[in-house]
Amino acid sequence: MESISLLLGEALSPYQVTLTPSGAAGECLVTLKNASGAIMVERVFNQAQLTDKRQLTDVVDGLHRDVLIAEGRLEPCVIAALRNLARDKVLNAAN
Repeated sequence: MESISLLLGEALSPYQVTLTPSGAAGECLVTLKNASGAIMVERVFNQAQLTDKRQLTDVVDGLHRDVLIAEGRLEPCVIAALRNLARDKVLNAAN
């Protein structure tokens, strides 16, 4: 678990990343704090998401997006628009 914490810390720098066991099924609470110690994001992930390389990449991407939203640098409506655009491209490519 310590290696996962180090990986998350590197990927989400400059935020301080803390992993805390949470739940009977092996869930883990991931907390990101800014330089002043304020909690920016807290999310619970299952063990599989943190141990599988592909899922861990998705976790990092999601946490990065959540931090951008928390800081006001990205609006949730922009994310929805980007998802719709990507979905439309996939649908158009299939036709």
